Amino acid sequence: MDWTIGVDIGGMSIKAGLVDDNGKIIKECREKTAPNADACIKNLLNQINFLLDSNQLTIKEISGIGVGCPGAVSPDTGIVDFLPNLGWVNVPLVKKIQEVFEVPVKIANDASVAALAEATYGVAKEYNNCLMFTLGTGVGGGMVLDKKLYDGGYGRGGELGHIVLDINGEPCTCGRRGCVETFVSATALIKQTKRAMLSDKDSAMWRYCEGNIEKVSGKTAFECAKNGDKTAQKVVDDYVMYLSESIMSFLNVFRPDAFILGGGISLQGKYLTDKVTEYCERFDYGYKSAPKTKILCASLGNDAGIIGASALIK
Repeated sequence: MDWTIGVDIGGMSIKAGLVDDNGKIIKECREKTAPNADACIKNLLNQINFLLDSNQLTIKEISGIGVGCPGAVSPDTGIVDFLPNLGWVNVPLVKKIQEVFEVPVKIANDASVAALAEATYGVAKEYNNCLMFTLGTGVGGGMVLDKKLYDGGYGRGGELGHIVLDINGEPCTCGRRGCVETFVSATALIKQTKRAMLSDKDSAMWRYCEGNIEKVSGKTAFECAKNGDKTAQKVVDDYVMYLSESIMSFLNVFRPDAFILGGGISLQGKYLTDKVTEYCERFDYGYKSAPKTKILCASLGNDAGIIGASALIK
């Protein structure tokens, strides 16, 4: 058996798992994310030791350790250059791990790792080329070309969420305006839903939220649209337009076999992908005469981080 360890660093917790050569997590552990890099790394090393000990394995039986990390990371140097949510700056993470465990260690951005997981073991495993949006608080992106992760020079590519849709649009966290993220993230969808509710006090979305607009989530408009609420349907239609237009820009550049949607909004499943596919077929330049790209929802859920990190070792 070919064992690897995958580590998924998040803002709230760090998850680590022992993964077999079929992409199955055999054992998993989780630690609350510590307040500084040194404490996080100490916990991470303890988690790896726990996985080894609880499965009666030695480090020599492990092919390597992969790490998925948010923020700006440099796969070539193994350094986490900037992780703003945790305050990390120039942290030599790979070196720190290899000082304790003498095995190959690789690192990549967490969104890229999620795409690699879906392309290797998940919904897109049958395809050679795929791209991915993770639709969460922001919009992460990943590209797998010829079954290999492509993250651009110095690991700084794959920022699919920061292509500009409207140069005069809303400010984005990256410092620009009108990025894809400002239109299709869960944060953006919640803003769009609230605006629609404020303009229509009779919308069923108010009842769905029990009259409290602060209870609006990424599900609100979708669930009410399914039940026939016209205002909710307009929110969903606009969201699908923004998402589809964003996707089509990448289809016309890469023409991948599959485009994967991850994050909480992707739980809408075929209700979402059918609408996006229909839009792309109606409006995409060259779509009708070109090989069609499958629009798919991610299948690995919260396991994608660990599985994708482990796949960095393959």
